[in-house]
Amino acid sequence: MKLQISFDEIQLDQNIEEARTIAQFADILEIGTLPILKWGAKAVETFRSEFPEKILFADSKIVDRGRDAASIFAQAGADWVSVMAGTNKEVIHAVCSKAHDMGKKVMLDILDANSPGQAALEAKSLGVDAIMFHQPYDKNETILFLEKWTMVRGNTDLPIFVSAKIDRDNIDHIIALKPDGIVIGKAILESKDPVAEAQFFHDKCKK
Repeated sequence: MKLQISFDEIQLDQNIEEARTIAQFADILEIGTLPILKWGAKAVETFRSEFPEKILFADSKIVDRGRDAASIFAQAGADWVSVMAGTNKEVIHAVCSKAHDMGKKVMLDILDANSPGQAALEAKSLGVDAIMFHQPYDKNETILFLEKWTMVRGNTDLPIFVSAKIDRDNIDHIIALKPDGIVIGKAILESKDPVAEAQFFHDKCKK
């Protein structure tokens, strides 16, 4: 199971500084949507310059101009880009086609999908490489969470990464689902000891 650590501060320097301290524990470094909105491709370029050997995920959330958008982030150094499931299939396919032409991969973010199960079912045929399961885990809504997970998992054999406001309280519940990766940001970066917290989640993923 891969650990993807998300850096989503608006200030690019702060993201880089935080990443330097915990990058060793991450399989994938995610450049979050906020720094991308603020700095554009420069955010990815800066991460690539600082971490030349790391896998970089640009949470680009592409919804339009798929080929051009994918090209911009691929050229900047991203290994992965994200496209939203709620956009039209032509855009998703265009993102995947261009990314693959450039040796990159695409993650379908189903946050805005009308039907997560249907989005998962169609993803592979559109060229998607993995799925981002965006569903905050709430102990009071565990059944709803599991229902949506079952819909997605049951309709694809693509890798699924879970972004669910994961913390120490729910990590074991998430790991029990056996996702291919988990995405964690604030639980690590806003803790009293980010290094220790990053190592904790890293070790959980590797057990």
